[in-house]
Amino acid sequence: MIIDTHVHIGGMLDFVMTEDDVIYSMERYGIDHCIVSSINAAEFDHNLRPVPAKFQHSQIECLNDAVSFAKKYPDKISAAVWVKPYGEKADYDLYKAINDNRKYIKAIKFHPYHSNVPFDGKLVEPFIELAQHYGLPAVVHTGGSDTASCIRVYNMAKRFPKTRFVMVHMGLGTDNSEAIELISKLPNLYGDTTWVPLSSTIKLIHTAGVEKIMFGSDSPIDGRDTYLHNKTGDRSLYQQYFNELRELITPEEYNCLMYKNAAAFFGISIK
Repeated sequence: MIIDTHVHIGGMLDFVMTEDDVIYSMERYGIDHCIVSSINAAEFDHNLRPVPAKFQHSQIECLNDAVSFAKKYPDKISAAVWVKPYGEKADYDLYKAINDNRKYIKAIKFHPYHSNVPFDGKLVEPFIELAQHYGLPAVVHTGGSDTASCIRVYNMAKRFPKTRFVMVHMGLGTDNSEAIELISKLPNLYGDTTWVPLSSTIKLIHTAGVEKIMFGSDSPIDGRDTYLHNKTGDRSLYQQYFNELRELITPEEYNCLMYKNAAAFFGISIK
């Protein structure tokens, strides 16, 4: 069994990721359940320029897209709420939208890079209070900018010890050593495997314990065959997770990483 904790839909920036792509990839590569958020909630582009207003989608629109997908495939799909702390608020409407759809929602998603907001800043705090109110984990992109640095996630996790935080990517584009050290220090701070080399995942397992990390991929960011190859046709990192990793850790550790941790952490029923 495999639970992918980091999957997207949406057509923002230079990405086009459809529900059909997600279902195809799940069936083709043996993924049993995915937690999905809509990239349409991105507030800034790759160069940190504001996304033009005519292309912006509200956080509730994006939530509704993810929830609608989950309602179509309740055994396969759960939703994460991608919030917009730069331009929107954790207001009554957002609370109500989450409350009305709580059974389908497993996390609050933050992208400090594409929101261009420091994760440990005042604009983010009301959204962490929202996550805490509903007992939802905060899943946070890390890497690419100071706003999305690992230390800022650590700072917020230390400030809100009752809320669980996932350090997505564990510092994208780095050797992951800072993330591993920080995750090891706090009981409410975790990592995921999205674009993380096997060596870093194994190091975290040995340093902090296998319970502190879960499988995630960003699929279908490189197309519907993201699990197989990247956009240039090179073998995907995730093929190593599906195949080589089995020989490098114990069977129980492998099962915990690939689905058991996520099922317990996000409250996903497994059969």
